[in-house]
Amino acid sequence: MRRNGILDLPRVGEEIPFPYEILYELPWGEEGVALGVPRLSRHPREWILKDEIPRRGDASPVLRDAVHRTLPRAVAEGIVERGDEVLLVKASRGLTRGLWSLPGGFLSFGESPEEAVAREIQEELRVPCRVGELLGVRTKVGEHTGLHWIIFFLAVELRGAPDPDPDEIAEARFFPKKEAATILSDRTMAAFLEELFGT
Repeated sequence: MRRNGILDLPRVGEEIPFPYEILYELPWGEEGVALGVPRLSRHPREWILKDEIPRRGDASPVLRDAVHRTLPRAVAEGIVERGDEVLLVKASRGLTRGLWSLPGGFLSFGESPEEAVAREIQEELRVPCRVGELLGVRTKVGEHTGLHWIIFFLAVELRGAPDPDPDEIAEARFFPKKEAATILSDRTMAAFLEELFGT
């Protein structure tokens, strides 16, 4: 919709001229933002494509932010096993600062999940690795961020002892598989480990 010549999102109480379904109430914006889908028999060809919004000078800041935040984030996480243990890392910065997580991180532009997890492990733990099979893929909408995450879990074998880079990792430690899920800060990762290890 346009408001004073600017493309913008409808506000609470404003009429939307077609049926729609709210999928998520997202925790950002002054009034919050709801992500929904229209219920139409055909997609109107005159509508502006989502990918065009960031380039447009006539889009409101909240609309630009909504488009940016609803683009999925892809991450690759390494499952490093040692007997009955699995490796967890505690971040020293970023979204998981001070929290236990799996080693890994964001896919860079053009990277495969395998390339990303190998690069992240080299950066975080300063050790080369061999990336094995894809163990699973999970998705979530972050409870606090409202961001859509796609998480690739890959088997990883380290080619040496971890030597955490303190700029990224405060601590790296192997935990018993039965305990690891209870230590992880992320519930999606924890649920995956529980399923993987049968705990």
